[in-house]
Amino acid sequence: MRTIPNRKKVKNNQYRRLLIAFFVGLSTMGTAQIGGDYVYDFLSLPASARETALGSSLITIADEDLSLAYANPALLNDTMHNRIVFNHNFLFADITNGYAAYAFALPKYAITLHGGIKYIDYGDFDLADLFGNINGNFQANEWSAHLGLSKKLNNRFSIGTNLKYIRSQLAGYNSSGIAADIGALFSIPESGFSIGVSLRNIGAEISTYRSENGLSPVDLQLGVSKKLRYLPFRFSVIAHSLHRWELRYDSPLDQEVDIFGQVIEQSDFGQFVDNLFRHFIFNGELLLGRNQNFRLRIGYNHQRRKELSVSSFRSLGGFSFGFGLKVSKFRLDYGVGHYHLAGGANHLSVSIDLDDFL
Repeated sequence: MRTIPNRKKVKNNQYRRLLIAFFVGLSTMGTAQIGGDYVYDFLSLPASARETALGSSLITIADEDLSLAYANPALLNDTMHNRIVFNHNFLFADITNGYAAYAFALPKYAITLHGGIKYIDYGDFDLADLFGNINGNFQANEWSAHLGLSKKLNNRFSIGTNLKYIRSQLAGYNSSGIAADIGALFSIPESGFSIGVSLRNIGAEISTYRSENGLSPVDLQLGVSKKLRYLPFRFSVIAHSLHRWELRYDSPLDQEVDIFGQVIEQSDFGQFVDNLFRHFIFNGELLLGRNQNFRLRIGYNHQRRKELSVSSFRSLGGFSFGFGLKVSKFRLDYGVGHYHLAGGANHLSVSIDLDDFL
């Protein structure tokens, strides 16, 4: 006699398999190489000038800055209601990227929604054949559209998620994908302390340039922020790439040699410390004025400095600076992130509260 399986048990087994597959995927990515393993890397670029000025990440502050919700959707809150932001980042070699978003709050349900678009334009390229003959030009660009929401569970804890549709175009060839962010925030407003966690860009291609489906650039981040009691200064420490430990790789630039030209091997402890600090971003904001209308910012990204600095030259690689200023009904932000001796990336942001014009 044929037995009918228990539907609830079957569903539970399916959920378990999906959960196991998810963590197996994370562990696989944890042992992968650092670069070249992901598609849609532009998703990891900072969305705002404020982020750029603070070392490219800030997942712990829930104020009126709507752009921060792109990295951690739990930061969405009702102070962002009816606010719109525009951001544009001037990168190297005429490459530009930007981000724009709008938020709407539903106080009755303690929910805040937002939607927006992020893009990058790589510029024009010469179209050449096998013999080097120029037959015109072509373009390359990528963009993602997202919708997200946050739910305030109580006065100190909120959660949120973003869903993204991604499109990439290269010389008439196209790729598309989907990704999601999951975030949480715990804050104690009276002491100026907050903890944020964000699992970013969980997703993959759904139509590809090649036969294999590529993964989007997953990043598990954990951050802590504290505003000092007797000084208008807030510092933050952000730990990134927590889903994988090893961020170092073999590079001739990292090798030291003695007077005889022999390579000096770094000790195991030295390698451990170097790799540990590559996971951290340190930043701070000086908040000036009664309503914090003027803000000075500084950040340090150790991984960026180690990967992009040149050992024989001094540079500001890994450091970033910026400021924020409220002028009339507009909030303006500027940030510069120093990557290399070649210079820095200049980022501009404008935020508008539409209620001020109604």
